[in-house]
Amino acid sequence: MNEVFFLIEEALEGGYIAKAIGESIFTEAETMDELKTNIREAVHCHFDDDKLPKIIRLHLVKEEVIAV
Repeated sequence: MNEVFFLIEEALEGGYIAKAIGESIFTEAETMDELKTNIREAVHCHFDDDKLPKIIRLHLVKEEVIAV
């Protein structure tokens, strides 16, 4: 595996939630910088060194509501 993809959403109570697509990796943090650090750590914990992905892709989803 060369890449792992994360879906990032803003948490209702503040901060961010990240979920890996196709892997059982989940983490959260108050800031985006902290989240990136947590994601790196989670990926290193989840994969063996010989299976470690070369790239971590982050997809930020932001939901907005517009009143009509």
